Amino acid sequence: MSRSYIVRTYGCQMNEHDSERISGLLEADGLVRAESEADADVVVLNTCCIRENADNKLYGNLGHLKTWKGEREGRQIVVSGCLAQKDQERVAKRAGHVDVVMGTHNVHRAAELLAEARLADRPITEILTEAVIDDQALFPSALPARRETSYNAWVTIQIGCDNNCAFCIVPAVRGTEISRPYDEILAEVAELRNDGVTEVTLLGQNVNSYGRDLQVAARQAGDGTARLRPLFADLLRDVGAVDGIRRVRYTSPHPKDMRPETFAAMAETPSVCEHLHYPLQSGSDRVLALMHRGYTAERYLSRLAEARATIDDLAVSTDIIVGFPGETEADFEQTLAVAAEAEYDYAYTFVFSPRQGTEAASMEADFVDPAVVSERFERLRLVVERSALRRHEARVGRIEEVLVEGPSKRDPSVTSGRTRQNKLVHFVPPRPLRTGSYATVEITRGAPHFLEGQFVQFISEPTHKLRIPVAAL
Repeated sequence: MSRSYIVRTYGCQMNEHDSERISGLLEADGLVRAESEADADVVVLNTCCIRENADNKLYGNLGHLKTWKGEREGRQIVVSGCLAQKDQERVAKRAGHVDVVMGTHNVHRAAELLAEARLADRPITEILTEAVIDDQALFPSALPARRETSYNAWVTIQIGCDNNCAFCIVPAVRGTEISRPYDEILAEVAELRNDGVTEVTLLGQNVNSYGRDLQVAARQAGDGTARLRPLFADLLRDVGAVDGIRRVRYTSPHPKDMRPETFAAMAETPSVCEHLHYPLQSGSDRVLALMHRGYTAERYLSRLAEARATIDDLAVSTDIIVGFPGETEADFEQTLAVAAEAEYDYAYTFVFSPRQGTEAASMEADFVDPAVVSERFERLRLVVERSALRRHEARVGRIEEVLVEGPSKRDPSVTSGRTRQNKLVHFVPPRPLRTGSYATVEITRGAPHFLEGQFVQFISEPTHKLRIPVAAL
């Protein structure tokens, strides 16, 4: 009888994609996917370390899994990802029942490390300090993957980050920027198309700097035609030109690297969706400087205006941190003003969480009182929800193309899907629609976080296989 596994993922899209890779490797090694922890022989916790609650969630789960492990002989626990990369010694000390601790640079070793731990009958910790460039570790195309959905897929174009944002631990756990070879990306997208995928999301820590390192290396190698600029706009156009790919998205860009040619590529490439995630973090120039973000509020808003002038019907989302060390009431009011002017379609708002190893964590003397932060957070929520509601209500009466995601989580009789602007739409079709289908929906109601609509017309059936294959992508 085959052993079974389950993967629990915390954090960003990069972690989600790493989990797909881990799942693919385990299935290639003969394991089968379990429906629940109760049925599993192996539990993988793929961790995040962006915010403090990630730590609490991990150790809470590990406490529960200690009992789970003791209930059946041969069970194993794996802790992987960013928190493992950062705190490997702490994980081993606090949870000695964990069998494998592995970091962000050795996902390709998941199955091997599990086997080694079983053979040695002891815990194994393996943390690589940098990406292994001469093997299959860098990018998912070289590894088996088990995608969570069949109609869309992540495509990693870059790993690591060269920025030094004061609040962010990512460069420490993901390493420096490394761009994936251009042709490899296009080849993976074509393979995904052949597998029935119609929507791809280009993935990286700072996607709009993609290719700058490739161009520098080419110039150093004697290529006089290499231009010392990012290749992201070119990549958007070429990925968008792959026949059969209906939607192209990307995440996450950095405002300081946003260039006019990216906006032009979005506007001129029909398959590139009209959605821009544009992280603000703060509207105060003083706080932005403390964060080392590399732009001002004025420059941010100017680029945003340029994007909206270039790209028709653009939806914009953002990230904002409340309570960064030293943030004054005047600073926060500037954030409110920028958020109101930007009129976001939706926003991800966060309370500042100090992460050990970052510059901001050492600014303890300037931490903002939690009660003040809580009050500011609520005020910001009202501003961004008001903007979102206004923009969503403006869509009432419009006919939107919707990619079906499946039954609504709250009401299975209702179908949910996404517009090209990445807006969630709830509607009731005349018959059940398969996940991955396309339909048009007339919007009848706008709410801060979703739209409601009436089914208009069926467009197309999904082209993916009903069963997700484990294959080298």
